[in-house]
Amino acid sequence: MVMVWIWGLIVTVLLIAVIIAVIMVRNAFKNRIITEEIILKSLPDVFDGFRILFITDTHRRRLPSALLTPLKGKVDAVLLGGDLTEKNSPLNRLADNMNLVTSIAPTYVVHGNHDYRANISLVDQIIRGSGAKLLMDENVSIEREGVSLWLTGVDFPKKGGNTSYRPLPRLKTHTSSIDDMCRIILVHDPLWLSKRQSVPADLILAGHTHGGQVILPFLGQRHVENFYHKYDAGMFQWPRRDGTGRDAKLLISRGFGTSHLPIRWGSPSEMHVLTLRKEQH
Repeated sequence: MVMVWIWGLIVTVLLIAVIIAVIMVRNAFKNRIITEEIILKSLPDVFDGFRILFITDTHRRRLPSALLTPLKGKVDAVLLGGDLTEKNSPLNRLADNMNLVTSIAPTYVVHGNHDYRANISLVDQIIRGSGAKLLMDENVSIEREGVSLWLTGVDFPKKGGNTSYRPLPRLKTHTSSIDDMCRIILVHDPLWLSKRQSVPADLILAGHTHGGQVILPFLGQRHVENFYHKYDAGMFQWPRRDGTGRDAKLLISRGFGTSHLPIRWGSPSEMHVLTLRKEQH
């Protein structure tokens, strides 16, 4: 009788484990787009309604053509926040992903740590060959009716670490006041912010965290850096400390792919369609 009870318990535990494993794998391969509006005080009027497709941490995953192709003509730019691939991932998959997103809208890219662990020269060749603009500590001006929306791409340090970033490139603009400029910063790892004395930006887009990827009940997520305990995924306010007295909006994406194992729990994969809105007075 006791043995029957023990075997029944073992079977039950194994069944629960299989169910959890199936759910974790299913969460890892969800095709989910989060849509939201982001209100920016300094956004030029002509950019009100500007739409961004933001994808980060693709890793080994193939982007869903059936979901993304209908966005052609409905978004104004695609921003890719790094970890487009990883070591030993098929580079033809990266090429297919890049050709897909560049067919949707002008595309801007920054490196992530896993991109540098792959064959970076071939990775960059594929990125640039697709027609995307790879930003390595560079600014680019997105123009509408002679007005600029500034995008800055922060390159991940080639040797890793969070202290070896290059200085933030200065904007070359004739605008007399920082209040009159609107700037988006695209950076792979949000930990970059913790090493900055000031962040002259209105919006910061980041990834890297995967939202913890596997968040266990009662245990939460276990990161080496305390920074990620708070800044894991979602929308936050970050003090600019640039003399304006304002905060920047910080969006940390859970990302589309997974790191190490293709599993997720409590942090499903995601992409974003962001609509920029001018703050109304």
